[in-house]
Amino acid sequence: MNGPSSTPDRNSACSKPAADSVEFGTSADGFPVARIGDILLGLITNGSGDFFLASAWRFTKPLAEARRHHFFRHDGRIGSEAAFRARAIETAEHMSELSSLARVQTRMAASTPWGGSQLAMIYAEGVVSHSTSGHGGFHLSSDRNLLIDASVRSAGGWYEEDCEWAIVALTFPDIFTGYERRCATRSPKTLFRPSGRSFAVVSLNRGNPDRNIARPSSATMPTIGSGYRPSPHLTIQA
Repeated sequence: MNGPSSTPDRNSACSKPAADSVEFGTSADGFPVARIGDILLGLITNGSGDFFLASAWRFTKPLAEARRHHFFRHDGRIGSEAAFRARAIETAEHMSELSSLARVQTRMAASTPWGGSQLAMIYAEGVVSHSTSGHGGFHLSSDRNLLIDASVRSAGGWYEEDCEWAIVALTFPDIFTGYERRCATRSPKTLFRPSGRSFAVVSLNRGNPDRNIARPSSATMPTIGSGYRPSPHLTIQA
């Protein structure tokens, strides 16, 4: 899903610990960089005066040794160094919230509207995101699907990853991060709601120990670009 660039919407209570977890610096090529856990972000110019957010994975050297060729992913345009620093802090917040969720990455035999499932992420009982070779989306069990507002409910319980995923996030907000929920409210799919009507919010009570769902896989690698497309890899893209 493509979307407009966003600046973090945070309060001081949650932004300070997130900021403390970000290591800022300057690369060997002179551009700003930031490290959050295993993720390295860089503010790189395209040579025409525009900047974009780039990311790398598991760069273990000092930040001062980072070079442009270490970055392999383009995560959208960004306007300034201040916006870059804000995006890095937002990424840290997102990662911190992910660690408190009970998502489980796995493989399961499933036929989806977009092909056979290659990888799946269990968000909660009855809420699963599938990735295929070309596309992906969420599948809800019949009982979970009945909790979706009838005006936007999919008969088969399938919600594709570009826009319809927002229906799932808005209905079950407690199994999504704050960043994901903000992206959901900006999704074009939210425009399909009847005028003046809001989704019914359903709590899946993620803090209930009886759910007995394992912690997320260590393979999770989120980066924050200008939009969100949920996938088993939890990669946030431009």
